[in-house]
Amino acid sequence: MNSKLSILTKGLFKENPTLVLILGMCPSLGVTTSAINGIGMGLATTFVLVMSNVLISFLKNVIPNKVRIPSFIVIIATFVSIIDLLIQGYLPALAESLGLFIPLIVVNCIVLGRAEAFASKNNIFDSLLDGLGMGLGFTFALFLIGFCRELLGSGAILNTKFIEGDGILIFVLAPGAFIVMGFIIAIVNYIQQKK
Repeated sequence: MNSKLSILTKGLFKENPTLVLILGMCPSLGVTTSAINGIGMGLATTFVLVMSNVLISFLKNVIPNKVRIPSFIVIIATFVSIIDLLIQGYLPALAESLGLFIPLIVVNCIVLGRAEAFASKNNIFDSLLDGLGMGLGFTFALFLIGFCRELLGSGAILNTKFIEGDGILIFVLAPGAFIVMGFIIAIVNYIQQKK
């Protein structure tokens, strides 16, 4: 049971895809202008990670080695299409906000990396836990970046205004993503070195 828990929690802390492994930078920097966008993108990616990991683990002995990576991409693209259509149908404002970043989950190195490094070598339940842990870690990182950018850039938290005025414009723009992420990664590295 302890090994199952470590599979689930490694994506949250020890091997967080964004804050430790520095993967998935495109959505981490592009969509995190607000905490809601971060949560939406993170949960969409978590869905794709979990579902593709489970299916790839299930089919790992059936997929020929020569077409392994293209097969993984087709499986991932299927789940990305499903989540993209669901978001467009049920959350149109989020779909408009995230835009092209949802279809780009297909080429997100976190998803393909977990398929190749973990799901293709492990059982279905462990692959599910790995996808869930990595996805929730990614979601947490996007939420944290979006929360900081939204608070500093517009004085709001989850679209609720707390600070009067316009905020610090740079944090709403692309350079703000780099600044916030740099500080968060520095804090994470400091904490890990202290342990």
